[in-house]
Amino acid sequence: MQKRKIEDSIGRIVYWRSDVFDLSRDTLFFLHGLTGDHTMFEQQVSAFAESHNIIAWDAPAHGESRPYPEFTYENAANGMKKILDECGVAAVILIGQSMGGFISQAFICRYPELVKGFVAIDSTPYGDYYSKSDLWWLRQIEWMAKLFPLKLLKSAMAAQNAATETGRANMAAMIDGYGKAELCHLMGVGYVGFLDDNRVCEIPCPVLLLVGEKDHTGKVKAYNREWAKRTGYPLIWIPGAAHNSNVDNPVLVNEKIMCFVQNLK
Repeated sequence: MQKRKIEDSIGRIVYWRSDVFDLSRDTLFFLHGLTGDHTMFEQQVSAFAESHNIIAWDAPAHGESRPYPEFTYENAANGMKKILDECGVAAVILIGQSMGGFISQAFICRYPELVKGFVAIDSTPYGDYYSKSDLWWLRQIEWMAKLFPLKLLKSAMAAQNAATETGRANMAAMIDGYGKAELCHLMGVGYVGFLDDNRVCEIPCPVLLLVGEKDHTGKVKAYNREWAKRTGYPLIWIPGAAHNSNVDNPVLVNEKIMCFVQNLK
């Protein structure tokens, strides 16, 4: 994978792309979750690198894409567009985990003609799915996170997001470089930014929903049941997996992604 970066007026965005980038092949863009980075998808990159073009990034304000002082979903979507333009990609398949699914939908709302398919992994929908209580609690995340000592906060995040030792180790490594103030603020702007950008978004491409059977993060399971019910999107439960299901059960997740991608042809 080649490491590259783009610059905008706010900061830099670092991304990785396949060593061999063949525009006759489908391109998969992997978008990690809140406080994560591109290493969340190592087991997907290795599985798809021989058959597809791969793009994986550290989202704005995450990982190596720091400093980036003004994280918004609009800025993230526009950053994706710059990356695709730089790579010469005219149609992309988005694979977004949690917040990565939010950014994917932010991108689809703005550039629907560029998206060939969308896989949402342990994410939730844009639209009128959320109660007033849900919306209020999401705006409290930053100050509530600050109540925890940093060591306890990080260990709780690793335990909450993953059900396996591999998954917990990956989550712990991704958040290791954040101090308390930065980590809590990132969690806050990630959710508040979603609320600010949320809208009814028509998705014109095929969609697949993947959710860990042990995902106990918020109401992710309930939102996905309703998402599938309203839209008819296929919803697949991933056994033995929590919120980071692509890390907890990569074999099954990769199998489902591959079937989805092949059916797009």
